[in-house]
Amino acid sequence: MPFDSSYRPETRHARLGGEFYDVVEAATFPRHVLRRRSQRHAERVGLGQLTDAEWIAHFGRFEPLPGSFEAPLALRYHGHQFRHYNHELGDGRGFLFAQLRDARDGRLLDLGTKGSGQTPWSRRGDGRLTLKGGVREVLATEMLEALGVETSKSLSLIETGEALVRGDEPSPTRSSVLVRLSHSHIRIGTFQRQAFLGDTQAIARLLEHAIAEYKPWIPEGPIEARARAFLEDTATRVARTGARWMTAGFVHGVLNTDNINITGESFDYGPWRFAPFYDSQFTAAYFDEQGLYSFGRQPGALAWNLTRLAECLLPLSSRDEMEKALAVFEPALQREFALSLLRRLGLASAGEKEDAQFARAFLAFLETTKAPFEQTFFDWHCGMASGERAASSPSAEHYRTEAFEAARARMAEHAIVDEARLLHPYFQRATPCTMLIDEVEALWAPIAAADDWSAFESKLADIALMREACGDAP
Repeated sequence: MPFDSSYRPETRHARLGGEFYDVVEAATFPRHVLRRRSQRHAERVGLGQLTDAEWIAHFGRFEPLPGSFEAPLALRYHGHQFRHYNHELGDGRGFLFAQLRDARDGRLLDLGTKGSGQTPWSRRGDGRLTLKGGVREVLATEMLEALGVETSKSLSLIETGEALVRGDEPSPTRSSVLVRLSHSHIRIGTFQRQAFLGDTQAIARLLEHAIAEYKPWIPEGPIEARARAFLEDTATRVARTGARWMTAGFVHGVLNTDNINITGESFDYGPWRFAPFYDSQFTAAYFDEQGLYSFGRQPGALAWNLTRLAECLLPLSSRDEMEKALAVFEPALQREFALSLLRRLGLASAGEKEDAQFARAFLAFLETTKAPFEQTFFDWHCGMASGERAASSPSAEHYRTEAFEAARARMAEHAIVDEARLLHPYFQRATPCTMLIDEVEALWAPIAAADDWSAFESKLADIALMREACGDAP
């Protein structure tokens, strides 16, 4: 038996009915080379005992996992793409392969793919993923998890032996298929599709499914109250993810409504980047010419997307109830931003008012001095206890400014969570683990030129060291 005792397969999404998905077949690939297997996450869903051959059978050839879907499901959804509505969307190069239970907390988790072949929603695409795109997604999810962002996990990356032509990278380029472990693939766009079709019964069924599977704490009651509670919970979770992006210096790049799911978990990484310093105008996508999804505009983009979800729920509730639900976003964002700053610095909350005061002072320091983003959090992890260490930092000059003195005074009001963290080998070095675009390109270069994966593996080990030093991410 190749599955652990914690293996618990599910088929919950199929209960929604055929109007929410299409049954599809995976592409047949000429080659399968396992490039990344996340053993840590495999064990969370009872897959840790699979041999590499069995792994490739399930995640390269997509032989069904026992007890889950007999065939993959390409999910149907719509979405606003850069504020323009698109009713031709859907899983165009991926599908929902299986659903499993998390061995730690029993949550329903999806195994979704990227690059697994064409579907009815591929439009003119080939349904494939470049190997470079797969490598970039692995790096994004590993780094974000280490920085405390609730993100999908890159469970598997397999090179598939095809030559792809792309306009945004040298071609022909190598192909791959990625499998992500994610807490729901139900998007805002999933609701938008049913609203576009005018199917109120389907919206209600989707709402009840989403509550039952992902928000079971919402109490029974009138559908109006449940719709409001659902939107409030979603808005709170999306606010938390947005706040953590901001404290990680992360730019998602494509915050369309089909890239925001109901659990608030960050997922689906395309032209992402990390900002070198706090720059509200920093963008990730070369095609985002207006900076719609720039670093500083991400919270506004998330709020706009949540308003689109509220519009979908209007047939089930009132405008007044939906506006009340949306009103939780801004205070949740501010609260979570402060808490995330403190978490990144290894400091405890001192109360909502004090936390907010610290957040304002620290943000003002980052914005005015343009101090290197990750170096600052590295230097001041554990707050005042790191003062002597920070004095010898490459960024020391930034800490001799008036802006930092104001932040430092507020920092002193917060207790240290675990000063022993500073003894970890990660904090014995002079610079932190970072993931700027030049580094990403440098990691890819030896893979492209000589199939040399050593720098990539070394970076993943460095990220794991950071995650270990800074405390387990969610």
